[in-house]
Amino acid sequence: MSRLLAPGVVEIDTLLGGWERVTAGYLIEGPSPLLVETGSQTSVPALLAALEAHGVAAGDLAAVAVTHIHLDHAGGVGDVARAFPRATVYVHEKGARHLADPSRLVSSAAMVYGDLLDSLYGRLEATPAERLHVLHDGEEIVVGPGRVLTTIESPGHAKHHLALMDSDSGLLFAGDAAGVRLPDAGVLWPATPPADFDLELACRSLQRFRDRNPAGVALAHYGLLPEPMAMLDEAEDSLRRWAATAEAAWRQGRDIAQALEAEYGLPADIDPDTRERMQTLNGVHANAAGLRMWLEREHGEPPPGPPAH
Repeated sequence: MSRLLAPGVVEIDTLLGGWERVTAGYLIEGPSPLLVETGSQTSVPALLAALEAHGVAAGDLAAVAVTHIHLDHAGGVGDVARAFPRATVYVHEKGARHLADPSRLVSSAAMVYGDLLDSLYGRLEATPAERLHVLHDGEEIVVGPGRVLTTIESPGHAKHHLALMDSDSGLLFAGDAAGVRLPDAGVLWPATPPADFDLELACRSLQRFRDRNPAGVALAHYGLLPEPMAMLDEAEDSLRRWAATAEAAWRQGRDIAQALEAEYGLPADIDPDTRERMQTLNGVHANAAGLRMWLEREHGEPPPGPPAH
């Protein structure tokens, strides 16, 4: 499934787990076409079918760029690189070695996801090191005459996160740096997973996005945000509110996930399938774990819990 977002920008539903409108990739058309995000390894068949439907043959794709190396964004990179042997793979300098040798990344993911690793995400095939291009902040990837994608280093969600802005459409491909907003859920949640989440870096990244005044913000999860500047403000406000709730619970010795669920849980009338997708992709417990690690880095060990009764 795909749709045209702007001239030369095609949103591709990469159908994580067969779910619609959960994970997106973006094809930037031109003489040197570029794909932003591959999705997970299990999404590769849907992605390749969509690219073929748009007439992108094995020798046509010039570049693949991933905003960061989490498996729902970059798990398909090795397979896609093999399917498109002329494509250069662009990735943040802190993520490149994991695409060349994914053993450590996959081992860590197995500890986090358990059975879901193979049933939902898949793993990650190695990409030959000579196919990788390390990206730095402000670098330009040429798609065609007058059209470049400019990188914006945007840590906070992950230290190896960067966004890309299209000079032609003005669209900003924000990965997870602005959070997760599934269309069927209708709420914008922060994405604060372990182990790299950092509140101030995340908010600084959002300010860098605002400074660019994008015409639209395209999320990996999922699609274009309405009113991009207002939604970037909302993203920062949500981050700060979730962090404040987490810190209050942490200092009081209460369960952070329970505190977040009580304050920001999904509306009761959301259908069960949408609830499952949101909790699997960006659930409260994963966000709570990331916030706890951030708090412990910032403040040391948590205070003693409340006395037993």
